[in-house]
Amino acid sequence: MAFRSSSLASASKPLIDLLVPLRDVRLATLVKITLGVAFLALLAQVRIQVGPVPITGQTLGVMLLGAGYGATLGLTTVLAYLLAGGLGLAVFSGGAAGWAVLSGPTGGYLLAMPIAVALIGSLAARGWDRKPLHLAFALLLATLVIYTLGVAWLARFAPDLSTTLAWGVWPFLPGDALKILLAAGALPLARRLLAQRSKRA
Repeated sequence: MAFRSSSLASASKPLIDLLVPLRDVRLATLVKITLGVAFLALLAQVRIQVGPVPITGQTLGVMLLGAGYGATLGLTTVLAYLLAGGLGLAVFSGGAAGWAVLSGPTGGYLLAMPIAVALIGSLAARGWDRKPLHLAFALLLATLVIYTLGVAWLARFAPDLSTTLAWGVWPFLPGDALKILLAAGALPLARRLLAQRSKRA
């Protein structure tokens, strides 16, 4: 019975808790947030410039953090990332920094990230990260949130709707579909492997 309870507890934990099993809660939280901010900053540098809004790896980072960190820690990490960038650390795409980035053409996408990561984390806490199809749907919902806010903000900088969609939607669809497939396939598998390792330990 004790073994079963331990297994259920491990299964319900965010994935990051299995990866970084530190006993000191404050230290563990600091380490996880730092790793998450660095992870997002790194993926932001994976960049293809196709217009005012570049294709980057940030949305993949949001997907992985939401499902792997959970809603609260994921949200805290993304807010820390935005704050770090706003305060001048070169963590945004292309090594950009400053509050001007958050008020520029890409601002809507960046400001949508906390909502998206919290949504994914909330659904993951309900078990949506256990099966690829469920997780893919959660990631799709979060991606729609990012598109909606990103495009609404970008429209301020574009002359018409057609240009807005050409700048902020059409070039991103294939890459985001691939990101969803990769994350939805990899995260449930990683959870199973780590849970099995935790059982053996």
